[in-house]
Amino acid sequence: MPEENPTTTDPAAAPAPVPAPEPTGYLRLFTIREFRAVFLAHAFSLLGVVVSEVALTVLVYGLTGSPLLSALTFALGMLPYLVGGTLLSGIADRYPARRVLVLCDVVCAGCAALMAVPATPVFGLLALRCVIAVVSPVFNGTRMATLTDILGDGDLFVLGRSLLRIVSQSSVLVGFGLGGVLLTVVPPRGALLITVCTFALSALLLRCGTKRRPARGGAETALMKYSLSGTRHVLGDRRIRALLLLLWAPPMFMVAPEALAAPYADQIGVGVAGVGLLMCALPVGTIAAELYAGSALSATTRARIALPLASLTLVPLTVYAVTPGLLWAMLALALAGAGSAYTLGVDRWFVDAVPQELRGRAMTVHTAGLMTIQGVGMALAGLAAEFFAVSTVVTGAGVIGTVCCLALAAEARATRRTDRSEPTGSREQSTELRDGADHHVTGG
Repeated sequence: MPEENPTTTDPAAAPAPVPAPEPTGYLRLFTIREFRAVFLAHAFSLLGVVVSEVALTVLVYGLTGSPLLSALTFALGMLPYLVGGTLLSGIADRYPARRVLVLCDVVCAGCAALMAVPATPVFGLLALRCVIAVVSPVFNGTRMATLTDILGDGDLFVLGRSLLRIVSQSSVLVGFGLGGVLLTVVPPRGALLITVCTFALSALLLRCGTKRRPARGGAETALMKYSLSGTRHVLGDRRIRALLLLLWAPPMFMVAPEALAAPYADQIGVGVAGVGLLMCALPVGTIAAELYAGSALSATTRARIALPLASLTLVPLTVYAVTPGLLWAMLALALAGAGSAYTLGVDRWFVDAVPQELRGRAMTVHTAGLMTIQGVGMALAGLAAEFFAVSTVVTGAGVIGTVCCLALAAEARATRRTDRSEPTGSREQSTELRDGADHHVTGG
C-alpha cells in the first residue's frame, strides 16, 4: 500500500493564511477613529469657510456696489489672525482641547447664522467675518496640538498634518467653483445657512468623535499674559524661531504670482481663462508633491531632503524674468508648489522642538503667523506691481525669497548641529537614532 502524503493529511502542516497587508502611507491614518472624526470635521469646516467667503463677497457687493468692500471681506478673513494668534493663543493650552474646538465651531456657526439674518447690515457682516477670523487661529492651533495627542509626535503626525493641508489646497481648486454654482441655486444668505450646518456638523463630530483630554496648564495666570508669554517663549527660542520662519518664508513669497495672476494674464494676453489656470498651477504642484512624499518616501528621506527643498522651492519663480507664456508659467508655478513638500520634514522637527505644555500656543502662533505673512506678501506684491512689471515683481520675489530661504535653512542646520552636542542618552539622541533625523526639544 502506498504511503500517505503527510502534507495532505496533517492539518498542522497546512500553509498558514497570508495576513492582510498593513495599511501604508496616508491609509494608516484612517485606521484611527479619532483622526477620522478630525478629518471629516476639517472637511466640513473648509466647506463652510469657502461657501461663506463666496456668499459674503457676492452679498456685500450686491448691497453696496463697492468692489473695495467686496474685496475687504477676503482681507478680513486674514488680517485678524494676528490678534487671535497672539492674544488668545493661551486658550489652546489653558482649556481642554475638545471643549475649545467645539466652542470655536459653535461661535463660527453663530456668526454665520447672524450673517444670514436679512436685517444684518454690511458693517455687521464685516464685523462677524472678523470674529470668525479671530477664532480661526485658536481653532487651528488647538487642532494641530490635538493631532499630537491622537497620532503621537512621530511620522503619523506629519502625515496627518500633510493630509489636512492637501484637503485645504484641494478646496482652493474646487471650492470657489462649487460656491459659484451654489449661488446660482440659492441666494447668498441662504448659502450662509449651509455654512451654519457645516460648522454645526464639525462641532458634533469633534464632540462625539474625540476623547476628552485635560488642559495642558496655565490656569494660574491671566489669559492674555499667558498667551503673550507663550508667544515670547516660542519666538525667543532659537531652534523654534528658525523652524517657524522656515515654514513662513516660502509661502510669503509664493503668494506673489497668485496675487498678481490677473495682471500677469493681461500682460501676456491670455485672458480670463488664463487667470484660473495660473491660480490652479501652484496648488496642483503642492498636492501632487505632498501625496508623493507622504506615500512613497520614508521619514528619514523626508528629513534629508527638507532643507534642500526649502532652499530651492522659490527658484522656479525666476523664470518670470523672461516673461514666459502661459504653459511655461504654469510649469514654473507647479514646480514651486512641489517644493512645498519640504514642510513634511520641518513639521516633524517643529513638533519635536516644542515642549508639550507649549504646543497649543506654539501651533496657534504658527497658524496666525502663516496667514498674516501671506497677507503681507500679497500686499507687498501688489504695491511693487504699481511701479514694476508683474514679471519683474515675481522674479524679484523668487530671488529675494531664495536668499531668505537659504539663510533660514543654514540657521535650521546650525541649531540642528547644536542638538548633536547634547549628552549621550538624551531624548534628542535617542530620537535621532530611531528616526535617522536630528530633533531638538527645548526646555520648559
